[in-house]
Amino acid sequence: MTIIENNYLKVAIRSQGGELTSIYNKAAGIEHLWQGDPNIWGWHAPNLFPVVGGLIDNELQVDGQTYPMQRHGFIRPSELKLGSETTKQHALFSLPYSDATLAVYPFKFNYQIIYDLIDNALRVTYKVVNMDTKPIWFSVGGHPAFNVPFSSTEGSAYEDYYLEFETGEKLDTHMLSADGFFTGETRHVPLDGPKLHLTRHLFDEDALVFKKLNSRQVTIKSDKHEHTLSVEFPHFNYLGIWAKPGADFVCIEPWLGCADSTSGATDISKKEGIQKLVPGHVFEAAFYVSI
Repeated sequence: MTIIENNYLKVAIRSQGGELTSIYNKAAGIEHLWQGDPNIWGWHAPNLFPVVGGLIDNELQVDGQTYPMQRHGFIRPSELKLGSETTKQHALFSLPYSDATLAVYPFKFNYQIIYDLIDNALRVTYKVVNMDTKPIWFSVGGHPAFNVPFSSTEGSAYEDYYLEFETGEKLDTHMLSADGFFTGETRHVPLDGPKLHLTRHLFDEDALVFKKLNSRQVTIKSDKHEHTLSVEFPHFNYLGIWAKPGADFVCIEPWLGCADSTSGATDISKKEGIQKLVPGHVFEAAFYVSI
């Protein structure tokens, strides 16, 4: 386990998936990250690459060929290497291409996750280096789950919390099938001013997926106390919000890319939200978690 720490936050990251396992608010004594109860949802904050969401038949299409690819890609179960330049407030994890990755994703790359503490914020940067002789196509995303209520001892309920959007929004979620594919339908999600109130039934029909947000920041708040947690995602055009029904967490998920639709699979180069990176170039996108 790798620990980075400053006066505000203590953050733990494991090598499997380069995944956050703890975001601890030192002043308030609050563990903000879901602790991965395997009986409910066994992850903490998966990193998503080279796809976001599910693929029809769990197959990735590239130039007329198909490759096996699990939901959200192959970073979650992979062992990432910790960079030698890691310091007390900075950690870099990487996964370069290999025979194993080429068997499921026929591109040469170096994928990196960089964690930096900046005062009361954790910056999470996704970096992709094209090491191939041709363009590579990919999506990236985060899937962090935050404890709600913030603390089991505070006397608050899940329903006392809400998500506050940065600017005015008309929220329309893009509907998912039972298999997790977009149906082409949308459903309006009512707000109370800038607030989306959390309820135990908010995610009964799977994640809320927003593709045309004005906001680039969402904050978890409660009327019962002053503590907050914000996720800022300036580089991400899609946002997923999800919790397993009945679980004491909410995921705020910045994405560049999304699942297939029920209309059928398509080549990776034509997937919605896909990123193209030409040979020798570097892609970077970051989001921030602040207290």
